[in-house]
Amino acid sequence: MNLQGKNILLGITGGIAAYKIPELVRLLKKAGANVRVVMTHAAQQFVTPLTMQSLSGEPVRTELMDPEQESTMGHIELARWADVILIAPATANFLSQMTHGIANDLLTTLCLAADSEIIVAPAMNHVMWRHPATQVNVETLKGFGVQFEGPVPGDLACGETGQGRMQEPEELFVALQHYFSQSILSGVNVVITAGPTYEAIDPVRFIGNRSSGKMGFALAEAFVRAGANVSLVAGPVSLDTPQGVKRYDVESAEQMSNQVSSLLSGCDLFAACAAVADYRVVDSAQQKIKKQDREMSLQLIPNEDILASVAGEGNPPFTLGFAAETENLLEYAQAKLERKKLDVIAANLVGAEEGGFGAEKNALTVVWNEGKVSLPMQNKKKLARELVDIVARLYLQKKNNTENYRLIQGLK
Repeated sequence: MNLQGKNILLGITGGIAAYKIPELVRLLKKAGANVRVVMTHAAQQFVTPLTMQSLSGEPVRTELMDPEQESTMGHIELARWADVILIAPATANFLSQMTHGIANDLLTTLCLAADSEIIVAPAMNHVMWRHPATQVNVETLKGFGVQFEGPVPGDLACGETGQGRMQEPEELFVALQHYFSQSILSGVNVVITAGPTYEAIDPVRFIGNRSSGKMGFALAEAFVRAGANVSLVAGPVSLDTPQGVKRYDVESAEQMSNQVSSLLSGCDLFAACAAVADYRVVDSAQQKIKKQDREMSLQLIPNEDILASVAGEGNPPFTLGFAAETENLLEYAQAKLERKKLDVIAANLVGAEEGGFGAEKNALTVVWNEGKVSLPMQNKKKLARELVDIVARLYLQKKNNTENYRLIQGLK
């Protein structure tokens, strides 16, 4: 639960609970965290920027249009600097702005520009919290991957009592510690494949698929957050490499297979998230094939099944497979799990309006020999974190059972 050297961006909005935030900054600084503060105009009515600057040791940002900062796109720099963004207190108005992508000040703008996790600590009147509009906003933000801490029941500044009170600074401090302590897979070596593969027809044309790689990259980020050492073998995608991930770019299924093979030594867990082309052209043309007024046939041969090959090793790593189906989801997933001798498989329907290839959201049915669980439609980053939590527990369970078996055998 070490916060030493962690970059925490603290956003303060205009709620009375803002008066408690200096104590949170004090706790974070004492723990060795780097803290930068962004305040809305309304927040400054409750606590001064000078107070926050004195406690954080950093200049407090209050304006989006700051000539000194925005000459270097300061709001982007702040968003990239942060390991995590905490908004405390988060008012009903601010939650509404986040939900609808309104970016009319520095804090809302950098939240839109952020790749890091956003945690919000709501604070408002209990009737405002229960209002259907607020609850719709909350559920929408959760779907975007925003994490909520509170609100909690208690006495409110308005004199009423109910759920709407911001968590205390000590509780938010513990929540941040917990965020950085999720290292259930510390020291585990994970290899992930992501994205499509392109199988050349000629130097211009190829056989490919619609995979964007978003789920695989989100999975890589989630494994890093869980403490794993992650190697990501990526097909041709236009995505930024998650922080802490070692990336290897490939194009064809053969290249992906060769790269995976080179990484298997010491691999503890293999996640085959890539949509690998099943076939390739027997002899791809060295020059562009010219259009002709007649039919043309391509002879295709199967590509190596990378996942089956890894799972079929003499001492295979723990294997996570994926199944993208258009029908009979559970039936096909269970068959693939058994046929390829996988430890666990995550299946999803493609072609649906919300989820699947290229979409920001997805839903998964996770299946293993002893059970299954459905993960609802949600932001892929949040979905990846939930999947990694399941996979980590199954991996550790298998590892412990194997070690216990070996111990028993050694005693005989």
